[in-house]
Amino acid sequence: MRIGIVCPYSLDVPGGVQFHVRDLAETLIGMGHEVSVLAPADEDAELPSYVVSAGRAVAVPYNGSVARLSFGPISLARVRRWLSNGRFDVLHVHEPVSPSLSLLAVLSARGPVVATFHTAMTRSKAMAAGKGMLQLVLERITGRIAVSALARKVQVEHLGGGAVEIPNGVAVAKFAHAEPLPGWPGKGGAIGFLGRFTESRKGFPILVDAVTKLLPDYPDLRLLLAGPSDLAEVDIPDDVAERLTFLGKVSEEDKARMLRSVDIYVAPNTGGESFGMILTEAMAAGVAVVASDLDAFRRVLDGGRAGALFPNGDAGALAKTLASLLDDPTRRAELRERAAEVIGLYDWPVVASRVLEVYSSAIDATPGTVVAE
Repeated sequence: MRIGIVCPYSLDVPGGVQFHVRDLAETLIGMGHEVSVLAPADEDAELPSYVVSAGRAVAVPYNGSVARLSFGPISLARVRRWLSNGRFDVLHVHEPVSPSLSLLAVLSARGPVVATFHTAMTRSKAMAAGKGMLQLVLERITGRIAVSALARKVQVEHLGGGAVEIPNGVAVAKFAHAEPLPGWPGKGGAIGFLGRFTESRKGFPILVDAVTKLLPDYPDLRLLLAGPSDLAEVDIPDDVAERLTFLGKVSEEDKARMLRSVDIYVAPNTGGESFGMILTEAMAAGVAVVASDLDAFRRVLDGGRAGALFPNGDAGALAKTLASLLDDPTRRAELRERAAEVIGLYDWPVVASRVLEVYSSAIDATPGTVVAE
């Protein structure tokens, strides 16, 4: 099958949608399919051979974060050229209502089109302002996928239609077999966090507050951090800074090693999450997970059976949860064992097979190759 995949966000900037697109493409290629990915990217970016760059993107605020999007007549011309050259059996766009390449691809294409919706955002000024165009986009989509129950709820309640729920995938073997970093996790306990520290909804200050509360009773506790942000931009007390190791922006290989290097991974996010990919990666790495009690996280963690949950935004409750797990290796092992059972559902070959079923249904409903209009 010849498959065209469109990513709306710049591939040279880390992000959940970008990782999803890359891993899906590589899994499908490994299964014998021909795949081409169109995405924004800077001119000097190193891209996989299956990626076609649509040019440089512009950073704009979107969904509580900053997304690098590509839009306008030049982008449209590149989308149409890619569609004409591709002669795809199916077009798969991600986040088609974001003002970027996916929207342009849907408006430019005729044929079987599948769309994956990642966000659980229910209110958007852009969506409200472009209601007419949004309806036109949705009418051209043959099959819809939502990565979570929350993302599917948006489909049903706000976009006038349902979607097949297929979660984000994770390369289980890559994380399960990674080597820990030298000297980690150690005997005093190690806690991990990965993300943008300066993005408020990631909840990093909550984790810092909780660790501050723990240090008097756990003087050898260590904190292992990774992410693209500048650590100097966040306020960290001296006693926490002394226990902190910062890896900076890490490769996928080093992310897996980082997760294998801690006793507990913490996701203190405060909102805006439709899934929780980092949770599945931590589960695949075999580390006990503690997460804020967001609906999306609760679903991934099997209602708290595959990871511990604490009340959203409550640093005191997080500290107590961490203390109980640091003191109870048996409980940590129980969480890891349940996580190992759950994570099989998220392994990329399993997820990709379900995506292929949606492709087949879309092709049956709209026969013919994808063409540019």
